[in-house]
Amino acid sequence: MNGYVIAGVLVAVIILLLATNKKLVETLKNIYKIEELRKRVFYTIGLLLVYRLGCFVVIPGINPNMLGTDSALANQMDSNALLGLLDVFSGGAFANAAILALGVMPYITASIIIQLLGIMVPAVQKLQKEGESGRRKMNQWTRLLTIGVLCIQGPAYVANLHMQMPQAFVYGGTFYFFAYATVILIAGTMFTMWLGERITDKGIGNGVSMIIMIGIVARLPQALLAEFTARVSTSTGSLIMFVVELALLFLVFMVSIAVIQAVRKVPVQYAKRIVGNKQYGGVRQYIPLKMNAANVMPIIFAQALVMIPAFIPGLQGAFSNMQGFWYNFTLAALVIAFTYFYTAIIINPQMMADDMKRNGGFIPGVKPGKQTVSYIDTIMTRITLPGSIFLALVAIMPGLAMKFLGVQQQFAYFYGGTSLLIMVGVVLDTLKQIESYLLMRHYDGLMKTGRIQGR
Repeated sequence: MNGYVIAGVLVAVIILLLATNKKLVETLKNIYKIEELRKRVFYTIGLLLVYRLGCFVVIPGINPNMLGTDSALANQMDSNALLGLLDVFSGGAFANAAILALGVMPYITASIIIQLLGIMVPAVQKLQKEGESGRRKMNQWTRLLTIGVLCIQGPAYVANLHMQMPQAFVYGGTFYFFAYATVILIAGTMFTMWLGERITDKGIGNGVSMIIMIGIVARLPQALLAEFTARVSTSTGSLIMFVVELALLFLVFMVSIAVIQAVRKVPVQYAKRIVGNKQYGGVRQYIPLKMNAANVMPIIFAQALVMIPAFIPGLQGAFSNMQGFWYNFTLAALVIAFTYFYTAIIINPQMMADDMKRNGGFIPGVKPGKQTVSYIDTIMTRITLPGSIFLALVAIMPGLAMKFLGVQQQFAYFYGGTSLLIMVGVVLDTLKQIESYLLMRHYDGLMKTGRIQGR
């Protein structure tokens, strides 16, 4: 009954928004009018539906009746923060023992390894600078490395599943079934990657990011229903607290959007050049330096490292509890450190200064060369500090919500961490993609002013 109440409220809110916002209705009509954009939107929706269907197809040889919210695997998702996060990223496929259980996370792991190799190995650095041919070769290496990662994660996932629910294995935990299930998991991840590439080429936005985002969003109704039921059915809960939680969640989303789009514009003046009868340069442009240049990567690295002490005897209790002090303190400290580390990797002041000097540009009041490098480096150091503190707060926000608000774990994931940043980032990128099509056809954008803020 509670599920119908929530569904009815959501439908009523959507109808109210459509009825009161004529500009939104007009924008949706404009999207439908542009044939190319309409095809891309429907194509993306179709492939995302295929992915969601695959999240419910159980690996053959595993009894689906043994799976559910009361199963040992589901209980493990609730008690282990890392496995719970993986289940959120896969849209529930991890707990469903589905053929797409591992999702695109092995591909993300392989991509991170390739990025780190690009920092440490000169040959990989050279390949990254070779343009389109280098990019294709790097993508091929990433795919091959993804298969290698899957050969490790696949058997580990099946072994953990057998340890939690041996009675669910119809044919027992034989070597042949382990190999057979691993091949299916590898094929499932490669198929998911193919869906992501199709969405990128013929759909809207980054397909891999959109698949992760749709998996996270797919868990929101279930988490919302569970939180609503817990609030109204227990003596300590109340409907008012549920409304307060939603208001705080909305506030967290708004602050995240503001910080993600925050940039420091460094003015750059280009010298005038007269070539024939034409004048080149002489204009002022800006270098947008993002406050959160590292995006979600520091949280991913930090969460991976903070789970290592959880496997050491004596430290399991302190580092496996999302509400514990040492877990959150260590996670916040690692996020701040990795934010500076990753920002230093992707932002190269020396290269930016050389490019400006090569094109006849300079920062007003700053001499070209070393002073320009020092100036850009100082700005990045200063704006990275509030960005790193923001990421640290986002990383520990789920634990704080569980400890001080009594929010359940599956709903607390939406208060922060990688889930929040991925949802906000992907939605903003998708809106910008749609807006670019609308503006090219001389239609207004998706926002009231006709342009998304921060563009």
